[in-house]
Amino acid sequence: MSHDMSAADQNRKHRQTSFFGRRKGHKLRSHQAELVDHLLPKLAIDIAHPPPQRLAELFGTDVSELRLEIGFGGGEHLAACAKAHPEVGFIGCEPFVNGVAKLLATIEADALANVRVRAGDARAFIESLPTGALSRIYALYPDPWPKRRQRKRRLISPAMIDAFARVLAPGGEVRFATDVDDYAGWTLQRFFAARQFEWTARRAEDWLEPWPGWTVTRYEVKARVVGRRSVYLTFRKAK
Repeated sequence: MSHDMSAADQNRKHRQTSFFGRRKGHKLRSHQAELVDHLLPKLAIDIAHPPPQRLAELFGTDVSELRLEIGFGGGEHLAACAKAHPEVGFIGCEPFVNGVAKLLATIEADALANVRVRAGDARAFIESLPTGALSRIYALYPDPWPKRRQRKRRLISPAMIDAFARVLAPGGEVRFATDVDDYAGWTLQRFFAARQFEWTARRAEDWLEPWPGWTVTRYEVKARVVGRRSVYLTFRKAK
């Protein structure tokens, strides 16, 4: 029996790890395009070459811990965290090139040395990470895929929670935010079933109020305008 992966298996693997959504929106402004061409290659993480066992080596500055943000949008939250915590290394994953360009502009303007970028889907990147490499993962307002037939595309799944557990250090956290009630319930149910994590909330305010130092994104502002309220869920990996 051949050990080579069949075409059907390859297609199945591609479907399991591929990104569902837009890659590019409006045309980039000239400076944004220049940043994508010249700054991004200096900051990008290429999973074709496995990252070092010590991910801190990806940064040109000493970092005490590493955090990952999945789907950073325009990068407001990621950049604010990186600016507030220069001792921490931040890795952002975003397949939408316009969002990557916006983050690059902020990195350039604020001279942020502690940010690296994966311009693509987070799933394959997480698979490439060493065990226990991260102290925190942010999954902020992932696409809710509201239609029932689409829900298999949601970021939060038993397989992804297992992946989170592998790459987080003991005591590490997953921070999840959404303004979709169904997705909040979906996420709680799957984390409870996984058992590698505990939900840290002890009272309603713990999940109705954002984390200290929270940066409100443009997406969140729009949600509030139309009356949608966010929830903020923290799951801590067992030590």
